[in-house]
Amino acid sequence: MSEYSPMQLVKRRFFAMRNGVIADTIRRAGFGYKIIFGLNLPQIVEISRSFGHDPALAAQLWSDIRCRESRLLAPMLLDPATLTPESALAMASEVNTTEVADILCHRLLRHRPDLADSIVTPLLASGEPLKIYTALRLLFNRLASTPFATDESAELARSISATLDTVTPDPLTSPIILSLRDEISFRFDP
Repeated sequence: MSEYSPMQLVKRRFFAMRNGVIADTIRRAGFGYKIIFGLNLPQIVEISRSFGHDPALAAQLWSDIRCRESRLLAPMLLDPATLTPESALAMASEVNTTEVADILCHRLLRHRPDLADSIVTPLLASGEPLKIYTALRLLFNRLASTPFATDESAELARSISATLDTVTPDPLTSPIILSLRDEISFRFDP
Protein backbone atom coordinates (compact mmCIF):
# COMPACT_ATOMS: atom_id res chain seq x y z
CA MET A 1 0.00 0.00 0.00
CA SER A 2 1.26 3.45 -0.88
CA GLU A 3 2.21 5.88 1.84
CA TYR A 4 0.57 8.63 -0.21
CA SER A 5 -3.11 9.37 -0.72
CA PRO A 6 -4.46 9.40 -4.30
CA MET A 7 -4.53 13.21 -4.21
CA GLN A 8 -0.88 13.30 -3.15
CA LEU A 9 0.02 10.86 -5.92
CA VAL A 10 -1.71 13.07 -8.48
CA LYS A 11 0.06 16.19 -7.23
CA ARG A 12 3.40 14.36 -7.33
CA ARG A 13 2.72 13.44 -10.97
CA PHE A 14 1.81 17.06 -11.74
CA PHE A 15 5.04 18.20 -10.14
CA ALA A 16 7.14 15.61 -12.00
CA MET A 17 5.67 16.66 -15.37
CA ARG A 18 5.64 20.42 -14.77
CA ASN A 19 6.64 22.74 -17.58
CA GLY A 20 7.65 26.24 -16.52
CA VAL A 21 7.47 27.72 -20.02
CA ILE A 22 3.87 26.63 -20.52
CA ALA A 23 2.96 27.64 -16.95
CA ASP A 24 4.39 31.14 -17.47
CA THR A 25 2.54 31.50 -20.77
CA ILE A 26 -0.75 30.51 -19.12
CA ARG A 27 -0.13 32.93 -16.23
CA ARG A 28 0.61 35.80 -18.63
CA ALA A 29 -2.63 34.99 -20.48
CA GLY A 30 -4.47 36.00 -17.32
CA PHE A 31 -5.79 32.72 -16.00
CA GLY A 32 -6.57 33.24 -12.33
CA TYR A 33 -5.10 30.06 -10.92
CA LYS A 34 -2.77 30.22 -7.96
CA ILE A 35 -1.03 27.00 -9.06
CA ILE A 36 -0.24 26.18 -12.68
CA PHE A 37 2.07 23.25 -13.38
CA GLY A 38 2.01 23.77 -17.15
CA LEU A 39 0.99 20.25 -18.14
CA ASN A 40 -0.38 19.72 -21.62
CA LEU A 41 -3.52 17.74 -22.34
CA PRO A 42 -1.82 14.45 -23.34
CA GLN A 43 0.04 14.45 -20.02
CA ILE A 44 -3.20 14.99 -18.10
CA VAL A 45 -4.89 12.21 -20.08
CA GLU A 46 -1.96 9.92 -19.25
CA ILE A 47 -2.42 10.64 -15.55
CA SER A 48 -6.16 9.99 -15.80
CA ARG A 49 -5.53 6.58 -17.33
CA SER A 50 -3.39 5.53 -14.40
CA PHE A 51 -6.19 6.33 -11.93
CA GLY A 52 -9.24 5.15 -13.89
CA HIS A 53 -12.71 6.11 -12.66
CA ASP A 54 -12.37 7.46 -9.15
CA PRO A 55 -15.31 9.67 -8.10
CA ALA A 56 -13.84 10.52 -4.69
CA LEU A 57 -10.57 11.71 -6.21
CA ALA A 58 -12.46 13.53 -8.96
CA ALA A 59 -14.49 15.41 -6.33
CA GLN A 60 -11.32 16.40 -4.48
CA LEU A 61 -9.67 17.59 -7.67
CA TRP A 62 -12.77 19.48 -8.84
CA SER A 63 -12.95 21.34 -5.53
CA ASP A 64 -9.30 22.39 -5.89
CA ILE A 65 -10.11 25.58 -7.79
CA ARG A 66 -6.63 26.99 -7.16
CA CYS A 67 -4.91 24.47 -9.47
CA ARG A 68 -5.44 24.42 -13.24
CA GLU A 69 -4.47 20.79 -13.72
CA SER A 70 -6.77 19.61 -10.92
CA ARG A 71 -9.78 21.14 -12.67
CA LEU A 72 -8.78 19.61 -16.00
CA LEU A 73 -8.16 16.12 -14.62
CA ALA A 74 -11.33 15.83 -12.51
CA PRO A 75 -13.85 15.24 -15.35
CA MET A 76 -11.61 12.52 -16.79
CA LEU A 77 -11.89 10.50 -13.58
CA LEU A 78 -15.69 10.34 -13.60
CA ASP A 79 -17.73 7.59 -15.20
CA PRO A 80 -20.28 9.27 -17.50
CA ALA A 81 -22.81 6.53 -16.68
CA THR A 82 -22.94 7.67 -13.05
CA LEU A 83 -23.77 11.30 -13.81
CA THR A 84 -27.13 12.67 -12.78
CA PRO A 85 -28.69 15.77 -14.32
CA GLU A 86 -28.07 17.58 -11.04
CA SER A 87 -24.38 16.65 -10.84
CA ALA A 88 -23.81 17.47 -14.52
CA LEU A 89 -25.49 20.86 -14.14
CA ALA A 90 -23.55 21.58 -10.94
CA MET A 91 -20.22 20.86 -12.65
CA ALA A 92 -21.14 22.86 -15.75
CA SER A 93 -22.22 25.76 -13.53
CA GLU A 94 -18.90 25.71 -11.66
CA VAL A 95 -16.69 25.96 -14.75
CA ASN A 96 -14.14 28.73 -14.23
CA THR A 97 -12.39 28.91 -17.63
CA THR A 98 -13.14 28.05 -21.24
CA GLU A 99 -10.39 25.42 -21.07
CA VAL A 100 -12.21 23.66 -18.22
CA ALA A 101 -15.51 23.95 -20.13
CA ASP A 102 -13.93 22.37 -23.20
CA ILE A 103 -12.50 19.45 -21.23
CA LEU A 104 -15.68 18.92 -19.20
CA CYS A 105 -17.86 18.84 -22.31
CA HIS A 106 -15.50 16.78 -24.47
CA ARG A 107 -14.22 14.28 -21.94
CA LEU A 108 -17.37 13.77 -19.87
CA LEU A 109 -20.68 15.41 -20.76
CA ARG A 110 -20.77 14.54 -24.45
CA HIS A 111 -20.92 10.88 -23.51
CA ARG A 112 -24.34 11.49 -21.98
CA PRO A 113 -26.44 13.17 -24.69
CA ASP A 114 -29.55 12.42 -22.63
CA LEU A 115 -28.33 14.97 -20.07
CA ALA A 116 -27.72 17.74 -22.59
CA ASP A 117 -31.31 18.94 -22.77
CA SER A 118 -31.59 19.10 -19.01
CA ILE A 119 -28.43 21.16 -18.57
CA VAL A 120 -28.18 23.26 -21.75
CA THR A 121 -31.38 25.20 -21.13
CA PRO A 122 -30.54 26.38 -17.59
CA LEU A 123 -26.98 27.24 -18.61
CA LEU A 124 -28.23 29.34 -21.52
CA ALA A 125 -30.86 30.99 -19.33
CA SER A 126 -28.23 32.02 -16.77
CA GLY A 127 -27.15 34.99 -18.86
CA GLU A 128 -23.55 34.37 -17.74
CA PRO A 129 -21.13 34.21 -20.69
CA LEU A 130 -19.04 31.32 -19.33
CA LYS A 131 -22.13 29.20 -18.62
CA ILE A 132 -23.49 30.03 -22.08
CA TYR A 133 -20.12 29.10 -23.59
CA THR A 134 -20.25 25.77 -21.73
CA ALA A 135 -23.76 25.04 -23.06
CA LEU A 136 -22.71 25.90 -26.61
CA ARG A 137 -19.57 23.78 -26.29
CA LEU A 138 -21.69 20.84 -25.19
CA LEU A 139 -23.99 21.33 -28.19
CA PHE A 140 -20.96 21.49 -30.49
CA ASN A 141 -19.58 18.24 -29.08
CA ARG A 142 -22.96 16.56 -29.43
CA LEU A 143 -23.27 17.65 -33.06
CA ALA A 144 -19.72 16.53 -33.84
CA SER A 145 -20.38 13.09 -32.34
CA THR A 146 -23.54 12.38 -34.37
CA PRO A 147 -23.14 10.57 -37.69
CA PHE A 148 -23.42 12.54 -40.93
CA ALA A 149 -26.60 12.44 -42.98
CA THR A 150 -28.92 10.84 -40.46
CA ASP A 151 -32.33 11.96 -39.26
CA GLU A 152 -30.88 12.25 -35.76
CA SER A 153 -28.13 14.65 -36.84
CA ALA A 154 -30.53 16.70 -38.97
CA GLU A 155 -32.95 17.07 -36.05
CA LEU A 156 -30.11 17.98 -33.69
CA ALA A 157 -28.81 20.57 -36.17
CA ARG A 158 -32.29 22.14 -36.46
CA SER A 159 -32.57 22.27 -32.68
CA ILE A 160 -29.11 23.82 -32.30
CA SER A 161 -29.85 26.39 -35.02
CA ALA A 162 -33.02 27.42 -33.19
CA THR A 163 -31.06 27.66 -29.94
CA LEU A 164 -28.36 29.80 -31.55
CA ASP A 165 -31.02 32.26 -32.70
CA THR A 166 -31.84 32.91 -29.03
CA VAL A 167 -28.25 33.56 -27.89
CA THR A 168 -26.87 37.08 -27.88
CA PRO A 169 -23.25 36.84 -29.00
CA ASP A 170 -20.51 38.39 -26.90
CA PRO A 171 -16.70 38.20 -27.18
CA LEU A 172 -16.60 34.87 -25.32
CA THR A 173 -19.44 33.11 -27.15
CA SER A 174 -19.13 34.57 -30.67
CA PRO A 175 -16.39 32.16 -31.83
CA ILE A 176 -18.28 29.05 -30.70
CA ILE A 177 -21.52 30.34 -32.23
CA LEU A 178 -19.70 30.89 -35.52
CA SER A 179 -18.15 27.40 -35.33
CA LEU A 180 -21.53 25.81 -34.66
CA ARG A 181 -23.14 27.65 -37.58
CA ASP A 182 -20.23 26.65 -39.85
CA GLU A 183 -20.51 22.99 -38.80
CA ILE A 184 -24.26 22.97 -39.41
CA SER A 185 -23.76 24.65 -42.78
CA PHE A 186 -21.03 22.18 -43.73
CA ARG A 187 -23.19 19.21 -42.81
CA PHE A 188 -26.52 20.29 -44.24
CA ASP A 189 -26.30 23.15 -46.75
CA PRO A 190 -25.81 22.17 -50.39
